Amino acid sequence: MKFRLVLIFLIGLLLFSCADNQTEKNGLIEKSIEYSAEGVKLKGFLVYDDQVKGKRPGVLVVHEWWGLNDYAKRRARMLAELGYTAFALDMYGEGKNTENPEEAQKLAMSIYQNMKTGEDRFLAAYNFLKNYEITDPDKIAAIGYCFGGSIVLQMARVGTDLKAVVSFHGGIQPVTSAEKGKVNAYILVCNGAADKSVTPEQIQNFKTEMDTAGVHYNFINYDGALHAFSNPEADSLGKKFNMPIAYNEKADKESWQEMVNLFKQVLEK
Repeated sequence: MKFRLVLIFLIGLLLFSCADNQTEKNGLIEKSIEYSAEGVKLKGFLVYDDQVKGKRPGVLVVHEWWGLNDYAKRRARMLAELGYTAFALDMYGEGKNTENPEEAQKLAMSIYQNMKTGEDRFLAAYNFLKNYEITDPDKIAAIGYCFGGSIVLQMARVGTDLKAVVSFHGGIQPVTSAEKGKVNAYILVCNGAADKSVTPEQIQNFKTEMDTAGVHYNFINYDGALHAFSNPEADSLGKKFNMPIAYNEKADKESWQEMVNLFKQVLEK
């Protein structure tokens, strides 16, 4: 048994090292990382500031339903600039992404309808980041956008060892409801008050769920903000596909600052 565990560990190290393609951009080290879950090849994006000395907190970034695209990578870079090891993970496999909402919906539903697969893919990224040489394994957080927001809330609800999760305009209805004593993470939800995909009833149910489970959380509604309010590309995508989404600069900046403030409290103390 010990030999088998050592062999699996060595194979995992080989997989990561073979896929580690490093570049440097604007003082940040960026790496394309291949890893796997349930036999599916996943392609993530790791970025950190090499000038930061020693181990630092790690933050996972879970993409929108479009997949691991440039937007998710940009957010990872912003986290690296704050001094964190950031890993934008891949929920669809092979780094797949799309700009077609019908295809995006199919990709997202493939995870929503089999959340065990989603959890396994998240945990594969989580374990990679946690064990990465410059990451402090005791200080891991996760953020997610839209689809990704739903995923990080799910991972908090099932008790993943995370210091905090932040959902930006994500779905809040539970696949697995939070239970008292099970949630480890502080939960921050940044929601667009004008987002029609999140109803007042859902918001009240979410707050009741969190209160009943004794979860430390903060739910913030941004006036006038539609779905996808943090993504500058939401305006053009909304017009192109007649979708009720739009960028809101005020909500974007304020929600990011809320995340920054939370991470200073839970990751840097």
